[in-house]
Amino acid sequence: MDTTSAVPVPLPTEGIHLRSGGVSVVVSPDAEGQPVIAHWGADLGALSASELRALAFATSPAVSHSALDRPRRAGLVLDLNSGFTGTPSLEGARLEGPSIEPRLGDWTWTPTSGTSGILTGTDAEAGWRVGVHLALTPRGLLRIRTEVTNLGASLLSLAAVRTVVPVPAEAAELLDLTGRWCKERTPQRHPFVQGSFMRNARHGRTGHDASLMLVAGVPGFGFRHGEVWAVHTAWSGNHTTYAERTPEGESLLGGGELLAPGEITLAQYETYQSPWLLAGYSADGLDGLSAEFHAWLRSQAPARNRPVIVNTWEAVYFDHDLDRLVALADAAAAVGAERFVLDDGWFLGRRNDLAGLGDWIVDPQLWPQGLHPLIEAVHERGLEFGLWVEPEMVNLDSEVIRAHPDWVLRGRTALPGEWRHQQVLDLQHPGAYAHVRDQLMALLDEYDIAYLKWDHNRDLIDVTHEGRPAVAGQTRALYRLLDELRAAHPEVEIESCASGGGRVDAEILTRTDRIWPSDTIDAIERQHLQRWTGLLVPPEMMGSHLGGPVAHTTGRAHRLGLRAATGLLYHFGIEWDLTTLSPDELEAVGAWVSLHKRIRPIISTGTYVRGDHPDPAIVVTGVVSEDLSEGWYVVAAVAATGTQHPAPVRLQGLDPQATYTLTDETPGSGQHSASLSPTWADDPDGIALPGVVLARTGVRLPPTAPDTARVWRVTRG
Repeated sequence: MDTTSAVPVPLPTEGIHLRSGGVSVVVSPDAEGQPVIAHWGADLGALSASELRALAFATSPAVSHSALDRPRRAGLVLDLNSGFTGTPSLEGARLEGPSIEPRLGDWTWTPTSGTSGILTGTDAEAGWRVGVHLALTPRGLLRIRTEVTNLGASLLSLAAVRTVVPVPAEAAELLDLTGRWCKERTPQRHPFVQGSFMRNARHGRTGHDASLMLVAGVPGFGFRHGEVWAVHTAWSGNHTTYAERTPEGESLLGGGELLAPGEITLAQYETYQSPWLLAGYSADGLDGLSAEFHAWLRSQAPARNRPVIVNTWEAVYFDHDLDRLVALADAAAAVGAERFVLDDGWFLGRRNDLAGLGDWIVDPQLWPQGLHPLIEAVHERGLEFGLWVEPEMVNLDSEVIRAHPDWVLRGRTALPGEWRHQQVLDLQHPGAYAHVRDQLMALLDEYDIAYLKWDHNRDLIDVTHEGRPAVAGQTRALYRLLDELRAAHPEVEIESCASGGGRVDAEILTRTDRIWPSDTIDAIERQHLQRWTGLLVPPEMMGSHLGGPVAHTTGRAHRLGLRAATGLLYHFGIEWDLTTLSPDELEAVGAWVSLHKRIRPIISTGTYVRGDHPDPAIVVTGVVSEDLSEGWYVVAAVAATGTQHPAPVRLQGLDPQATYTLTDETPGSGQHSASLSPTWADDPDGIALPGVVLARTGVRLPPTAPDTARVWRVTRG
């Protein structure tokens, strides 16, 4: 078959075999011609047409008692007319005339490359045409989405369009993430039993409690071991991600946009396209999954070193004074920072969080010459300039809402409850959309702005547009706004921040450059939530800042070493009033910035690794260069260790056949040691060991005080 052709052909009788990155996806027609994913997992090698037919036959179920008089398999599109009694892929109804459940047929295959194509089925009687897009990335990540076209003359109201993939029965344990503000991405695990485990997100944004990734694996899987299958719903609005095991023996993972009644209604020949479902398989545990997802997200943006940021929020809050900010820029330059970000408080009427949102013009009372004096001072000190914005939100106390009260996104006559004293701007309203787009464009046109910190500080509650639920349209309008800004100013980097980690998903990351994983920069909380956020997000796309001695959100105090080491392997920044530091403290911060810059070249291209340490007090995170010649590891003690002598730390991701020199590179590391005698870490020349020893046996962690961290480097030689 010519896989470069874009012409539809009948679904081949032998099926379709996509292979890439050590992964195979086999789609076979069942006895009635319905496409079925017969295999998704480890690469099966090159299979002939006869072998593909034999695989389909060998994996087909028999007819059982008290069932349809024909074999039934869970198809690519799960429909109730086939006898499937679980969660259907498609739900919808016609607003006029008869409405029947779709039963698709006449399936065609349109290859778009050797590893991608579209399967299309039609039900002329019900008036549905459904296309399922499949694309296997070079690293083996399966991207799959479903589109529905209304062929009927009457309106078709969609209730659900879900995309589903099967997993084998051996995947008997589930893992996903939950959380809340300042404690995002908390893991939870449980058996994969019969029934449905469904994670619905109804925040109008991705949500602090979003599952992020739903993983099914062999019992006991970890970061570095066990077969695992996982899905991520790549969507920034309301969505669902679920696992389902049926009494008939099917095990399924799926997801899609979570639609409100009447939200999506299709006229004749109109098409709805679902979000992408990203589906990953790994034989090597969660780190193997992350490598696939990271490679895909990195392919959407060029690899580059991310500038060290100094953000003003926890340094000055709303107190915007030119002299004070210039002094902060002086200190930022002194410690080696490269980008200065002016946070909330610069725009019209903004003295606190009660007013001003929606008026994205520089406040002339605060800044009579605009932001030019500050930006010039920042540039003179060798720093780029960045700016905080929250374009989707408005305060009622703003010029835009006084002029256009109808631009507030609402459902009922009464306004939705306020959240941080703010409401939502209706981006589906042409005037509101043009207002925010034009004001942002004017800022980017007038000022040399290298970076936008794009915030979103509330959930969407009781919101409609022109009488219909508004979350789906609001989300697509956001994407359009980001796309317009990026097209006009491709040099500007954008951070997705939503009161911290409330909008972390793969779709927003195709339009932005990094996420802010949480509003907390408490080092203990960050050690946990960053490594779990790393299931999906590459480390260089994850902002992590060195904060002050006492965490703003938790009130806990931490040593400088732990605070700095926690951000070392990510997009490093500082959120601290550096003007209050002593010369010694500035020198210490500068040492950590310099260390980050040493590591930075491999952060955006290397492999992110996490260690499974037997003591939960020890958190091991690392990054290893593409060619396996160098690796850096942060070993953090987030609590008192359970034993006097902690278990050895295994350093993962290295070439097992190569010999590496291991050195302790922690700035001022000696002051953190609880050991009374010299250890290997005290030798500046380090120790030399094969990669297999470092990974299988590990090295002893010296007696370690809580609230400390060590930075280790391995070099092949």
